[in-house]
Amino acid sequence: MVTMLLIAVAFTATPATALEDWTRFRGPNGSGLSDTKGLPVEFGPALNVVWKAELPQGYSSPVIAGERIFLTGFRNDKLLTLSVDRKTGKVIWEREAPRDRTEKLDPRNHPASASAATDGQSVFVFFGDYGLLAYDVSGKELWRKPLGPFNNIYGMGASPIVADDKVVLACDQSTGSFIAAFDKKTGNERWRTARPEAKSGHSTPIVYRPAHGGTQILLPGSFLLTAYAAESGARVWWVGGLAFEMKSVPVIDGDTLYINGFGSGENEPGRRVTVAPSSEVFAAQDANKDGKLSAAELPNKHAQEAMAFVDLDGDKQLSVQEWDYYKAAMDSENGMLAIRLGGKGDMTEKSVRWTYRRAVPQLPSPVVYQSVLYMVNDGGIVTSLKPDTGELIMQGRLKGAIDRYYASPVAGDGKIYMASEKGKVAVLKPDGGLDPIAVNDMQEDIYATPALLDGRIYLRTRTTLYCLG
Repeated sequence: MVTMLLIAVAFTATPATALEDWTRFRGPNGSGLSDTKGLPVEFGPALNVVWKAELPQGYSSPVIAGERIFLTGFRNDKLLTLSVDRKTGKVIWEREAPRDRTEKLDPRNHPASASAATDGQSVFVFFGDYGLLAYDVSGKELWRKPLGPFNNIYGMGASPIVADDKVVLACDQSTGSFIAAFDKKTGNERWRTARPEAKSGHSTPIVYRPAHGGTQILLPGSFLLTAYAAESGARVWWVGGLAFEMKSVPVIDGDTLYINGFGSGENEPGRRVTVAPSSEVFAAQDANKDGKLSAAELPNKHAQEAMAFVDLDGDKQLSVQEWDYYKAAMDSENGMLAIRLGGKGDMTEKSVRWTYRRAVPQLPSPVVYQSVLYMVNDGGIVTSLKPDTGELIMQGRLKGAIDRYYASPVAGDGKIYMASEKGKVAVLKPDGGLDPIAVNDMQEDIYATPALLDGRIYLRTRTTLYCLG
C-alpha cells in the first residue's frame, strides 16, 4: 500500500512554479532552471555515466515526471514516442504515431523536434507530420488529434505545454498561424485563436499566473509577445518590438520576462535594409496592374532574394500584404528584450524595460540564474547581462567549446551548462564570466537541451540518452 501511494504521488502534476520535475521543454515553465544539488562538473561517454540508452534519432529534449523520461524519435520513417525508466535507462515502451504526410523541413530541423509535455499522469506529443497525441504513462493511447498540413518554411518545431486542464500548442506558419488549447483528458479543442501577425518561427509558450485574474499563456511571434487567457484564448495584453522570426522560449524572473529574437543578419544594428512602402512600389513596378509583383517586376536584387521567404502563399508573386510583411520584417531589429509582466492591451510603451541588440541568438533560449542573464547565439558567442538594466557583463566565445549552438543553456547547483552542436558541454560559474571550469566532450552531436534533476544530467546526443552524475 505504501509503495502504491508513493507511485501515485510521484505521478501527480506539479505547479508551474515548482522545480521538482522537468515536465516540459526546458523544465519548470521553460526556465531551464533546477534546484537540484550535486550535479557533476566533469563527465563524458565513459566518465560519470550512471547509465546510457541507445535511442532512435530525434532533436526533442527529455522531459521527466516520476520514474519516467519521455522523448520522441524517428526511425525507418516512423514517428515514435518513447518512455525510458529514469533509474535504469531501459526503454519501457515505444509507440508509433500516424504519419499522414512528409512536410519539407529546414536542414536544421527534424521530424521529431518538438519535445513532449507531461502532467505526470499523461504525456502529450506533437509531430508536424501528423498532429497531437496523448498517452498515459504506461503507453496506452488516450486520444489523437490530426492537425495541419502546415506551411512553415522551416517546418514545425514548437512543443506542447500543459496549462491547467488543457494542452496548449502554438502553430506559427507562413499563413494561418494560430494558438489552440485542447482538453487534456479528451483531446477536444477548447479554443483556437488566430495569430495573423505571426509568419515564421516556432517558439514554445510559457505560463504566467498574475496575482489577480486567471492563468495566461505567453507566446512570442513575429513582432509581438502576446498574453492569452488560458481559459478562453482571448488576447489580454501584448508588447511589440520583437524580431520578425521568433524561435526561443521566454523566461520569467520576478516581475520581468526576457525574450530574444533574431530575424536575419540584416536586422543587426547598422545593417538594416530600407524597403519602400507598398503604395510606392506597386505604383511604379506593377506593370500589368494585377495587384501582384512577379519576380521580373521586383525593384531590386534584395527583394528578389527575399521572395522565397516573404512569398507566404507560395504563388511565386508578392501581394500588397506580402510586401508589407517584407517591409515590416526588414524594419524590425534583432534583440533581447526585458518586458515587465502584465497589463491590458498594447503595453509596448509602458512595459519594455530595456533592449540589447548585439550577438542575439536565433535558436537557443536564455537563462537567468543568480542575478545574471546568459545567452549563447547560434555561432557560439556567449553574452552575460545584468537582468535589471541590460548592462553588458561580458561577451565572447567559450575556450575549448568554440562551435555552433542549437541547445539552450540550463542551470542548477551553482553551474551553467551550454551544449554545442559537436558535443562539447561547457560548465560555467554563475558569476557572469566566460571561463569554463570544465569542457566535456560527448563525442557526438547535440541538438537537444539537457534536463537537470536529482543530481543528474539527462543529456541526449544524436543516438544516445545519457544519465550523468
